[in-house]
Amino acid sequence: MRLTQVRDFLAVVECGSINAAARKLGVSQPGLTKSLGSLEAELGASLLRRSPSGVTLTPQGQAFHVRVRAGYAEMAKAQEELALGGQAQVALGFGPFFALQVVPQAVLRWRERFPDVQLRLVEGLRHATGPMVRDATLDMSLAPRPPKGQDDPAIRFKPIAHLDQIVVARRGHPLARARTAATLVSQEWLSNMRRDVTAAALRAIGAPEPRRITECESFSAMRTLLAGSDMLAVVQHPFLDMPQVAEAVQRIPIAESLPGMTVGLHTRADAPLTRPAAALARLLADLGRTLLQKT
Repeated sequence: MRLTQVRDFLAVVECGSINAAARKLGVSQPGLTKSLGSLEAELGASLLRRSPSGVTLTPQGQAFHVRVRAGYAEMAKAQEELALGGQAQVALGFGPFFALQVVPQAVLRWRERFPDVQLRLVEGLRHATGPMVRDATLDMSLAPRPPKGQDDPAIRFKPIAHLDQIVVARRGHPLARARTAATLVSQEWLSNMRRDVTAAALRAIGAPEPRRITECESFSAMRTLLAGSDMLAVVQHPFLDMPQVAEAVQRIPIAESLPGMTVGLHTRADAPLTRPAAALARLLADLGRTLLQKT
């Protein structure tokens, strides 16, 4: 099995058709078809279903794709490092809370030890950064623990801090002084979690069923929406420590407690971190425990 065969297979899966993949790779369609046929013959398995509308993965192809995608990413990274004279690279994903203090402080300290290592920083929520860790686009990500029953065996999770979840609203909101969840009557809620998770959490504390729950992955948009409306929101406590948030948003002091959230470091279970990446991971964990547990 050659690296070019794996490249061709991944390109076809990504593009959804052999013709589109051939255009992307700059190769002929017959040549790409031959490469795929040779790969399937070597493996003794049919990987793709071909049809006039494109290609889809067979069950064997799905299993092969999961494994080979990460392996190919590692080999591509190794080739890139060799082309750069062996220069190491680290790619980190992180959620908004980590972006405020944890990541900047960790990077500045880490850069003192590794001034020549290339670094990529990607901000995003767990559902966006998780697949990037799985396919080795990112070395690691800082994000919440997956919901119970949704753990990925390909990903190792190291907890760093436990965050309280709270209900917030604009300052001066009619419910700003509410003391019980049962009084939180609102047409619309905002949340940076999945809609069903938020709905379940609200039911658990006895809050009235809202007409709408809007998933909001932008914390700046959430702050602006809350400040300019009567929406309520479920957030993690550090949200109030973010720039300009506390000026416009406040916690609603209900007696009931929402389920908390554990956040930590996600890395691939089958690939050890490089020395620079491991050093950054240690800094992130140490600073995360110190800074987030204060909230």
